[in-house]
Amino acid sequence: MIEILRDNPLILLFVVAAIGYPLGHLKIGGSSLGVAAVLFVGLAIGPLDPDMRVPEILYQIGLVIFVYTIGLSSARGFFASFRRKGLRDNALVAGMLLFAAAVSVGAHSIFQIKGTVVAGLFTGALTNTPALAGVLEYVKGVAPEGVREQLLTDPVVGYSVAYPMGVVGMMLAMALMQRLWKVDYAAEAKQLREYGASNQRLINQTVRVSNPAVCGKSVQELSKANGWPVIFGRLQHNGHLGLVGADTKLESGDLVSVIGADEDVPQVVSVLGEPVREQLEADRSKLDYRRVFVSNPAVLGRRLADLNLPQRYGALVTRVRRGDIDLLPTGDTVLEPGDRVRVVALRERMPEVTEEFGDSYRALSEVDFLTFSLGIALGLLLGIIPISLPGGVIFKLGPAGGPLVVSLILGALERTGPLVWTLPYSANLTLRQMGLVIFLAGVGTRSGYAFATTFAASGGALLFLAGALITCLTALVMLFVGYKLLKVPMSLLIGMLAGLATQPAVLGFALEQTKNELPNIGYAEVYPLAMMGKIVLAQVLVILLM
Repeated sequence: MIEILRDNPLILLFVVAAIGYPLGHLKIGGSSLGVAAVLFVGLAIGPLDPDMRVPEILYQIGLVIFVYTIGLSSARGFFASFRRKGLRDNALVAGMLLFAAAVSVGAHSIFQIKGTVVAGLFTGALTNTPALAGVLEYVKGVAPEGVREQLLTDPVVGYSVAYPMGVVGMMLAMALMQRLWKVDYAAEAKQLREYGASNQRLINQTVRVSNPAVCGKSVQELSKANGWPVIFGRLQHNGHLGLVGADTKLESGDLVSVIGADEDVPQVVSVLGEPVREQLEADRSKLDYRRVFVSNPAVLGRRLADLNLPQRYGALVTRVRRGDIDLLPTGDTVLEPGDRVRVVALRERMPEVTEEFGDSYRALSEVDFLTFSLGIALGLLLGIIPISLPGGVIFKLGPAGGPLVVSLILGALERTGPLVWTLPYSANLTLRQMGLVIFLAGVGTRSGYAFATTFAASGGALLFLAGALITCLTALVMLFVGYKLLKVPMSLLIGMLAGLATQPAVLGFALEQTKNELPNIGYAEVYPLAMMGKIVLAQVLVILLM
């Protein structure tokens, strides 16, 4: 069996993935390694034979696909985070990354740990695989031939020893500080609206207009005056059913459907009149509704307002479902591949509206390899450009940083003329997961033999202690500075801490503690900066300490 795996690297790749992926879902003390378990399976199988390894080109392809898809999906949240207090939050994360790098340098000086191992400790303590990849790419390019294999193993040793505590240490810091400070997450959940989100479900309520103060006024005038974050759907006036437009005026006795978050709709209803049991959407004889997949390239990356649906088709979009979340659309809502829009229109116009959006599930499962490949090629080109730092130090973004930077830019652009850069939601997740698994299996098998032979010589216990110090000190300092000095809500802050770690397992733990969406917001707004910052700092560490 060992000979089969050694002589057939593709079989080796998929065996490691098949064993590691389910192991990553096993929970120990409420936490799990996730996909990173594939790395440890590779490290366990690699020592069986010195030639047991996945070809280098395979794990490089996996890495590039992984970071590129992350950038595409995170772009909008990254740039949007600089509104409101996003600049403050990203500055905090940048400071903590520098702090973690300083602690790593301190560990190098105090414990006399090799620079290449310290760079790996930094990436493992902050659980960032692309940063490890950046280190390996740099070392491979500058290490002399005779010691290259050993120097390539050092970062993997440091990463592997520090990684488990990198996950657990973040969770322990959260649990300790929230108990020490007696955080009231229920009270913090009320601040969701301040950060442009809501943890409320969308509802549809029919109301009978009876308030004289609103009669004769248009829904646009009323919404603007009262700041209502809702949508008006159908209107029944004198027995005739139609759609509400911006200029539609309400009259006494009208029935109108109000769509919005369950915390907002009752307030609107109380101003307009009184709720009724009758549901206007139940009458589909004239107006029909349908969930439609957004797959037509002509509408992808465009605002709903630019489509002029009410004027062209007499149609109205009342919900946009993205992933597993229902969003309340506005004119500025930009359509993404894979969105499902709920459209209300005249029955006879529904086929035209459906064709406008595409409604092809098959199209959503396909990837536009023109833009996908072009974007990755641009990222790889950026990655090979040398960048000068003070002191004459030169480094490159490499195959991890280059595609990430380009994907953030392209993801924010969404489309350039006929070229649509974004990917369908499901396709993005699938490619991202596949890329990460291939990369981890490749790194694990290629480093397994050397890891096993050098771990004891490298002082495993000392490395574990150093990695734990980097993780725990960084987490505790960030929580103290953020919560006590900057007054960041703890719900948001622990999401930012998960973003600092770029660790979904830590985010999952944060969500379990808060029971609201603020951790998701904190995670998304700092994730790209944290990812890029760790890739750069890890290479700077190996340059300075190697």
